[in-house]
Amino acid sequence: MKPAVTPAASPPPRFPYLRQDLAASLVVFLVALPLCVGVAVASGVPAELGLVTGIVGGLVTGLLPGSSLQVSGPAAGLTVLVFEAVDRFGLPALGVVVLATGLLQLLMGALKWGRWFRAISVSVVEGMLAGIGLVIIAGQLYAAAGLKAPASGLDKILGLPGAAVDAVGSTRALASLAVGAGTVLVMVAWRRLPARARAVPGALAAVVLATLAVLALGLPVATVEVDGLLSAVQPPGADAFGGLADPALLGTILAFTLIASAESLFSAAAVDRLHTGPRTAYDKELMAQGAGNAVCGVLGALPMTAVIVRSSANVQAGARTKASRVLHGAWLLLFAALLPSALGLIPLPALAGVLVHAGWKLIPFRGVATLWRRHRGEALILVVTAVSIVAVNMFEGVLVGLALSVVKTAWEASAVKLEVVDKGAGPIRAHLAGNATFLRLPRILDSLEALPQDRPVELDLSGLHHLDHACRLALENWAERHSAAGTEPVRMTALR
Repeated sequence: MKPAVTPAASPPPRFPYLRQDLAASLVVFLVALPLCVGVAVASGVPAELGLVTGIVGGLVTGLLPGSSLQVSGPAAGLTVLVFEAVDRFGLPALGVVVLATGLLQLLMGALKWGRWFRAISVSVVEGMLAGIGLVIIAGQLYAAAGLKAPASGLDKILGLPGAAVDAVGSTRALASLAVGAGTVLVMVAWRRLPARARAVPGALAAVVLATLAVLALGLPVATVEVDGLLSAVQPPGADAFGGLADPALLGTILAFTLIASAESLFSAAAVDRLHTGPRTAYDKELMAQGAGNAVCGVLGALPMTAVIVRSSANVQAGARTKASRVLHGAWLLLFAALLPSALGLIPLPALAGVLVHAGWKLIPFRGVATLWRRHRGEALILVVTAVSIVAVNMFEGVLVGLALSVVKTAWEASAVKLEVVDKGAGPIRAHLAGNATFLRLPRILDSLEALPQDRPVELDLSGLHHLDHACRLALENWAERHSAAGTEPVRMTALR
C-alpha cells in the first residue's frame, strides 16, 4: 500500500499586506498633497518643489531602513527657516544648504549619533515648534489677505493691526480673507463629521471646496503659479557652492541639520507609540533622512523631515509596511506628471488657511499648562525658546533654548547642602554634601562667612560627590581669611 502524499504547502504571499498598504498610501497621498504645495508656497519657492520633496521622501527615504511607518516630506516646521534662507542667500543656495544638511545627517548616522538627539530637551523642541507656529500663523494671515508680510517674525506680529486696517479697506483683500477663513473653518469642522466622511482628509477637502467656491463665484483671488515640474527643478550650480565660505550660510546649514534631525527623530518616537510593529532604528533613520535630503539638495528642492501629521495618518489608515509610504511618493509623482495644471487652480489664501491650521497645531497649549503645574522650569524654557524665535530668528532662538536647558540641568545637578553644627563650645562643625559648583558658590560663601570669627571651624567635605575648581579656591580663600583673625586655622576634611 502506497503512503499518502502530503500536498506541498503553498509559499507565503510576497506582499501579504498589499491591500492595507495600498489603501493607506492613498490616504497619505491625499493628506500630503495640499501640505506639500502649501509649505512650498509659504517658504517662498515654486509649488512644484514641495511635490519634489514629497516624492523623494516616499521613493528614496521610504525605501530605506529606519522607521517602517514614518512618512517624510516638506514640513511646516522648517518653513520659517527656509523662507529666511531663500530671502537672504537666494534660491540657488537652498540646494547647497539642503545637500550639506543631508551629508551631515548621513555622517551623524554613520557615527551613531542619532540616539543622542533623543537627549535634547523636549521643552526646547516644543518651544521651537511653538515659535515656528506663531511665525507661520502671523505670516500666513498676510498671505490670506493677499498682502506682503514683513521679513522678521516680530514685525509680522506687530504689523498685524495695520494689515487688518488695510484689509478692511480693500474688497479684494476681504474676498481673499474670506477664502482663507472658510478653509480653516472647514478643516476644524471636518473632524466632527462621521467617520465615513472623514475618510477624505480635511485639508484636501477644504482646499477643493475653496477652489470650487472661487471658480463658481469668480472671486478676485490669487492662485498658485505653475511652471512645470522639470522647469522648477534647478540643481545648484558651481557659483552656489561658493557661498559655503560665508559663516552665515554655515550657521544656516547647522540650523537645518539640528532642527530637521531633531524633528524627524522626535516624530519617530511619537510614531512608535502609535503602533506595535518594529521599533525605529534611530541611526538608520537619521541616515535615511540624510539620503533623502542629499537627493533633494541635488534637485534644488525643499528640505525634508519626518512629518507627524502624515505618519499618524499612515498608521491610522492601517499601513503595515514601508510599502505605503513608497506608494504615496509614487502617487505624488503621477499627480505632478499628469495633472500639473490642477495646481494653478488652487487659491493662495486656501493654502494660507491650511498653514494657519498647521501652525496652530504646532503650539502645545495644553502642554504648557501641564508643564507650568508640574515643572515650571521646563515651561519657562519652552516659552523663552518660542519668544526668542519670534523676536530674533530660528537658529539663535534654538540656541537660547538649548543654553537655558543646559543651565537648568547644571543648576539642578549642583544641589549642595550645608549643615552647621554648633554645640556652644569647641569648634563649629560645617558639613558640605552633594555637588559643589560655581553655581552654588554665593550661597555657600554667605553661610560660611556668617559663622563667628572668634570660633574655630571644622569644614567637612567628605560628603561631596564633586567639588569644582572655583569652589575649591573659594573655600581655601575663605579658610585663610577666617584664620587670619587670630583664630585656630580652619580644619578641612578632604573629599572621599
